[in-house]
Amino acid sequence: MKDEIVRSPLFYVGDKYKLMREIRSHFPQQIGRLIEPFVGGGSVFMNTNAPVCLANDINHYVIELHKWLCGYKNTSEILMNELTEMINYYSLSFSLIREDVPQDLRKAYPKTYFAKFNKAAYVALRQDFNNSGKADLCRLYLLLIYGFNRMLRFNGKGDFNLPVGNVDFNQNTKDAIENYLAVVRKRRVSFSALDFRTFLRGIDFLNDDLVYLDPPYLITFSEYNKLWNEETERDLLNLLNELNDRGVRFAISNVTHYKDRVNSIFSEWMERYNVYPIKSNYISFNDNTIKKFSEVLVTNY
Repeated sequence: MKDEIVRSPLFYVGDKYKLMREIRSHFPQQIGRLIEPFVGGGSVFMNTNAPVCLANDINHYVIELHKWLCGYKNTSEILMNELTEMINYYSLSFSLIREDVPQDLRKAYPKTYFAKFNKAAYVALRQDFNNSGKADLCRLYLLLIYGFNRMLRFNGKGDFNLPVGNVDFNQNTKDAIENYLAVVRKRRVSFSALDFRTFLRGIDFLNDDLVYLDPPYLITFSEYNKLWNEETERDLLNLLNELNDRGVRFAISNVTHYKDRVNSIFSEWMERYNVYPIKSNYISFNDNTIKKFSEVLVTNY
């Protein structure tokens, strides 16, 4: 496989794009199926040379966005036309093709001018999505692209409630979409939105499978870690022990230390397997400064 690393068009905070070259160096050379119970934005399957990918995430909005993008794998121009039409409808900034933000706004807010320029349009987009029955994936994708830290966040009523971000639809966004569509044209990727336990127990494993897992981290504070606790951590590790006993290859990313916290459950479990330190940093939703922490990749092969 080429050494190039391509980025997911979902731009997930915490995804493995920047670490992918290092992580991939520990993968087996031959992978028939890559199986991901926590696929997130998809940076791992995009950068792993497996002809078949089984991609799962309990966040059904993430999976619906993947499916929606895949629907344009042979018609990328139609997708770009639909996105362009909606961007223009809301008068969002669009530096891919034009410079919208006035110079006086850029000077007044040199670090946040996109957020200032897009705020009213973003609020209108968000309100229209929430009033649409939340099935309009084109609007949801643009909420992700223009939203703070490019996350998917919903309140207790089920409404999307992320504020505007200081971001824009630019050439990097288009390149990420084109790279994603190029990958899914060449691979057989199937998507599901199941609990990881249900997902893994429903698979008939083959000899050349690799299960790669990037679960929520027990000791960090990301938005997507809220549903994770010691019980789910233990369930996952017990499942991996079962897979190991059956001869199924796996690799799992996790954090053993973060600030003054230690994941003793995972640290004790990983002693029976192969452990590789991964150079990493961490950005949280509530504090987007970089935090040094200890991340590892653990494999059973």
